[in-house]
This record gives sequence, C-alpha cells and structure tokens, in this order.
Amino acid sequence: MDTQSVTIRRAGPGDEAALALVGAASFLESYAGIVDGQGIIRHCQERHTPQVYARALADTSQALWLAEMAPGSAPVGYLHLAPADLPVPTGPKDIEIKRIYVLSRLHGSGLGRELIGTALDHARETGRSNVVLGVYKGNERALAFYGRAGFEALGERQFDVGGNVYCDWVMGRAV
Repeated sequence: MDTQSVTIRRAGPGDEAALALVGAASFLESYAGIVDGQGIIRHCQERHTPQVYARALADTSQALWLAEMAPGSAPVGYLHLAPADLPVPTGPKDIEIKRIYVLSRLHGSGLGRELIGTALDHARETGRSNVVLGVYKGNERALAFYGRAGFEALGERQFDVGGNVYCDWVMGRAV
C-alpha cells in the first residue's frame, strides 16, 4: 500500500478516540508476544485512552498529528511530540518524539518517513535544536528505521509497560 491514499493532519479536539484507537492497536501489534500480555493490556488501559489524548491535545507544549486513510476516515498512525523528558542531557531547545506509530500493514510504505519529516519540520519551525526519543532495545525494526533517519544512541532508560520494566535506547539527532 502506498501513502498516496493516506493524509497526515494536525490533530485537535475531537481526535481523542482516533488517537487512542490507533495507539492501542499499534502498541498491541508491535509488542504482542514480545512483552507480557497482561502488561500490554494494562499499559493500553492507562496510556491509550481518549482522556490521555485529550489532555495531550489541550497542552500547548505538545503537538500531535493523525494519519488517516482519507480525511476523517480510519486512523492508521500518528505522531506525538512533547518537551524532552528523557534520562540524558537535554536542553530547552530539544523536543521528544513521545510516539510515532503506524499500523503494521503500512510498514515500509513511507508513512513513517513522512511522520519523521513532519517531526523534523515542526522542530525547525519552532526553533528546536535536537529531536530525541526512546525505543525498546528489542524492537529491531524501529531501531533500524530510526538509524536510517539519522538517529544515534545517546543512552538508556527503563520503561514501564503495565508494571513490567523494559530497557529502551534513548536516541537523538540534530534538526
């Protein structure tokens, strides 16, 4: 599937349910069979709810974009940017990719690259210096994707998934 039928737009009020749906679906697709199943369920119940996304959308320091098959139709991915909050040295001009999720059927379609491009464009437009993110050390596909996009390992962090702790790489790149 190519990305010509996918649109990316800035998310806003009213997009909470779509963001929650694609967030939970993407997390499940990515980590089922890799991390604890009950942990996945709990993680999604805590972090991929319309209420969580409503708070993010209301916070002017955060920015979200929604990828849809056509405007207003099925969500297939999203990008969430926020102030950098990772256990590596960061500055006020750094921004964090909290999440960049794409449904697996669109992996390899270029949509992920478009979302990274959106993140970098936003970072430049808002005067940022670096983009940072955390990614599970066992997610080889994501690690390769970010490596191709110019991200390098900066350190590690512990990440809680429903009460189970996993090790992530913290990665970054200059804008």
